[in-house]
Amino acid sequence: MLKGYPTIEDIVLAGDLRHMVALRPFLPPDYVSDAARFILSRPKKALIVTGFYVLRAGAAETDGPPGAAALGAALRALGYQTKFVTDRFSRAVVEAVVDGQPVIEFPTAGHAESEAFARDLIASERPGVIIAIERAGLLADGTYRNFMGVDFTDCNAKTDYLFHNAPASVGIGDGGNEIGMGKLRAAIASTDGLPADPCVTPTDRLIVASCSNWGAYGLVAALSLLGGRSLLPSVARGYDWVRRAVEAGAVEGLSAEAKDWVDGRPPDQDAVCLRDLHALVAREGLSRA
Repeated sequence: MLKGYPTIEDIVLAGDLRHMVALRPFLPPDYVSDAARFILSRPKKALIVTGFYVLRAGAAETDGPPGAAALGAALRALGYQTKFVTDRFSRAVVEAVVDGQPVIEFPTAGHAESEAFARDLIASERPGVIIAIERAGLLADGTYRNFMGVDFTDCNAKTDYLFHNAPASVGIGDGGNEIGMGKLRAAIASTDGLPADPCVTPTDRLIVASCSNWGAYGLVAALSLLGGRSLLPSVARGYDWVRRAVEAGAVEGLSAEAKDWVDGRPPDQDAVCLRDLHALVAREGLSRA
């Protein structure tokens, strides 16, 4: 990485609105690249789990599925098999952005049934790694809650059980209540502005970002540097995924409105991350194959 320029971690944490930057000291300095190296060390089959339900809108949000689509495309370019996992509340949105790739619907059921489904799925799919991108995680009381503490357990499948049984796992989140954040539960609970009762589900590697899509894009940039060619989607492609998500019923998470924003950012602001990551990989001499 060239000195004097922003790192991947700098870029994915830019414009932080939720105090996620406070968690950076608890992770490796190059935590995004560390996660990329970890993924590349695993057998080439990945399950990518995404979809976050916005209760007051009755719909999935625009953060998560676009990042999942970008990561899936990058991994396939590196020779991985990928499948996506979500629930019935987010399925239409996920299917709208993954270009016909397989989407597995995790049932919305009790804890025992969910654990059994997760074990069977892992046994049948035999993934090398399971990756969560903006996927709500269980709290200590067995519920799912949004950043404001509102319970939406009835509208979220218990995909945490995939991570309880995963051969290897990565989590990407931006609020403290997502799968993976259990890795830093004590730090999150003691940080002003973050949930006092965060997710309890850890992952082997954790990526924190200002927006979970951005964390996924940063991971794609890190995979690009390790793979020797740019795997990043264009800015136009990133926007198209958001647009398609909205057309499939998604809403912007903060306003709960059906608009092409992500986490409070209009398209021009949301595009900053991808633009900066493209500049970073270009400085390293990489271009798309």
